[in-house]
Amino acid sequence: MTQKKILITEFMDEGAVDRLRARHSVTYEPTLVDDAARLLLAAPDADAVIVRNRTQVRGDLLAALTRCSVVGRLGVGLDNIDVAGCEARGLRVIPATGANALSVAEYVVTSAMVLLRGAYAATAAVAAGQWPRNALSGGREAGGKTLGLVGYGSIGQLTGRLARGLGMNVLAFDAMMDRDHPAFADGAAVCAGLDEVVRTADVVSLHVPLVDSTRGLFDAARIASMKPGAVLINTARGGIVDEPALAAALRSGHLGGAAIDVFTSEPLAATPHFQGCANLLLTPHVAGVTAESNERVSQLIAERVLEALA
Repeated sequence: MTQKKILITEFMDEGAVDRLRARHSVTYEPTLVDDAARLLLAAPDADAVIVRNRTQVRGDLLAALTRCSVVGRLGVGLDNIDVAGCEARGLRVIPATGANALSVAEYVVTSAMVLLRGAYAATAAVAAGQWPRNALSGGREAGGKTLGLVGYGSIGQLTGRLARGLGMNVLAFDAMMDRDHPAFADGAAVCAGLDEVVRTADVVSLHVPLVDSTRGLFDAARIASMKPGAVLINTARGGIVDEPALAAALRSGHLGGAAIDVFTSEPLAATPHFQGCANLLLTPHVAGVTAESNERVSQLIAERVLEALA
């Protein structure tokens, strides 16, 4: 078999990288994504490129991939890849569908429980000799609350099943599904309209791609229509939630909390509107990244890229 050249621009599990090296010539530089000039120089020699969410496979980079036949995506979202442009050039795009679903689902359920309870930011106060027991005695239990899922694909479905295990009720809206869709056959979630989910859920979790119809979906008006005291969790994509409007809803007390893992611009710059917001969890796009999920995602993409190059 003729040895091919594989370019990996962001971090990947070392075991999967070694698996690729056993068959082909591999350039593995996890920080190459931050050096546009060197990335463009390396691109023309690559028969395959493997990226995460930050490498933009479009424009100049896509044009430079003159030998490439496959793009492996270490994750599931494809908004950083010009899929139509890749297809037009004969490049196969392979996402790691399903491999990080458990990581995201656990992040959502954990965040919901932490934000509903509201007791876990007291470490410094308690260690300093304070005893804010009365102030922290009004936390809420997850059991009996309603989780609203906006998007009910594989990650949304797994999130719903975990939430049901905690005794939560689950409502789900998906623009591509009606109540007769097989995804609702097990009864883990009740199919509902978007407005009903937003209006009635104690926790709303987003699981939709960033496309024209979802950009700005949770603007100030939709956030205002959420149940008072509700929690909003976004592990999907930045740009779906209006970040200043979310911050305003937290400051006003309309929302009871939020967990945001994805942002309109990443990395997130110093952001005044988030400063001082109570019951807010911000994480750097890691909901789908754990030691276990990184291994699953990386091994899956290594296998699929090797198949594509065979």
